[in-house]
Formats: sequence, structure tokens, C-alpha cells
Amino acid sequence: QVQLVESGGGLVQAGGSLRLSCAASGRTFSTYFMGWFRQAPGKEREFVAAISWGGGSTYYVDSVKGRFTISRDNAKNTVYLQMNSLKPEDTAVYYCAGRKKYTMSNYYLADGYAIWGQGTQVTVAS
Repeated sequence: QVQLVESGGGLVQAGGSLRLSCAASGRTFSTYFMGWFRQAPGKEREFVAAISWGGGSTYYVDSVKGRFTISRDNAKNTVYLQMNSLKPEDTAVYYCAGRKKYTMSNYYLADGYAIWGQGTQVTVAS
């Protein structure tokens, strides 16, 4: 079974940058469509970004377009989220997640993702 472990979170001032990493175990990483979600206290888990199996297609929630970049390195079983120009409203626990191929749910819906990491805290100070 594939397991995901996020890292790279921390405290940063507004306007700063962080790079999150999500390391996957196993040899089936390339079969997963990968996404990043975030959840603030008392809020629903929110879609942030997603990337296709080979990395050729990327998707973002409007609020992070132009600031965040998702990428993946299948040889390293790792997906990344580069976060620039961070804002206080970006503060949340960030989770990476994987969808198996042929999942019919939309890429921005958390219920479609079968594998989840434990999350990493990102705090952006004003």
C-alpha cells in the first residue's frame, strides 16, 4: 500500500515562500493522480492543486494561481508544492493525496482521493 508523508511546513511571514514535499512509499506512485489540499481549523478540507500522472497537466484553485506551483518527480516518488507570495489566509494544515487512475470523481473533490498523508502545518504571519 502506498503511504504519503508530507514535510516542509513551518512559520513564514506574509510574502515569503515555502516548498512542501510529499514522499510516497511503494512503486506505484506514477499510477496516482496527485493533489494537495488544505484545512484550516473549523473549516472544510479545501482543494489547492493537482497534477496528472506524468506531470503534464496541473490544476489550481483560483486563490493560489500564479503563486503556487505543483510538480512531481516519479523517479523519486515525490510531489512538491512550491508556495510563493504567501498570505495569512494560506495558513492551514496541508495534505497531499493520491487518486487511482480511472477514479470518476472530479479532481478537486477530496472524496475521490484514496491515499492521504498526515499533513504539515503552514502558518503565515501578517
